Amino acid sequence: MTAGASGIGRVIADQLYDQGATVYICDISPDALGAVSEDERMRCHQVDVSDVVQVAKLLETIEKEQGRLDILINNAGIAGPTAGVEDVSVEDWRATLAVDLDGVFYVTKYATPLLKKSTSSAIVNMSSNAAFSGCPLRSPYSAAKWAIVGLTKTWAMELGGDQIRVNALCPGSVEGARIDRVMANDAKERGVDQAEIRRIYESQSSLKRFVEAKDIASMVLFLVSDSGRYISGQAIGIDGHTESLASLS
Repeated sequence: MTAGASGIGRVIADQLYDQGATVYICDISPDALGAVSEDERMRCHQVDVSDVVQVAKLLETIEKEQGRLDILINNAGIAGPTAGVEDVSVEDWRATLAVDLDGVFYVTKYATPLLKKSTSSAIVNMSSNAAFSGCPLRSPYSAAKWAIVGLTKTWAMELGGDQIRVNALCPGSVEGARIDRVMANDAKERGVDQAEIRRIYESQSSLKRFVEAKDIASMVLFLVSDSGRYISGQAIGIDGHTESLASLS
């Protein structure tokens, strides 16, 4: 479970734990990790998923301690810059893709041999509703999230013979500190009040409200359970049906 010590990841990790799973949380934040109560079924490791050496070391540890892996949740990601394409720095572009795309590849690469040791395993990659339509002022983020859908479908084809199911979740705006930061940056970039940005974000979906982390976690549990045993290669929106991400003007 990458980025599992706070936000959506923490909710998913807790629900998996409550279902009896042994959960390995990796997260870059020592403060967030420090807030997790560890025991024999909840293990915490400080890992930067954009660092392939750290990722490989984590999966070596899991192999030594567990021998196999049944579920992989690729949740780690950063919002990246909010800026027009001409104003996105090369450094911000590379930093966003390093976490949001490279990290997904690194973790999956080193986790796959362990997933193959399970009789029925599942990968859930966290994409975004931006992968359906694009998202203005979010070029690096959108590029990574579109790529995750492509990797999901590719890996579903590659790994299906090993009984590994691979799906992507594509949330819309999820209540919490992260979307608050995104809206604050968007408001600053556009020179408008943050409350107006929230109103616009809410208006982009048919249900006119933000998703909650528990809704994401519930879908993860369904996909990795026996109930989702025939679902693979899918990019599933959890966003109240996004009508447009291009209405900000």
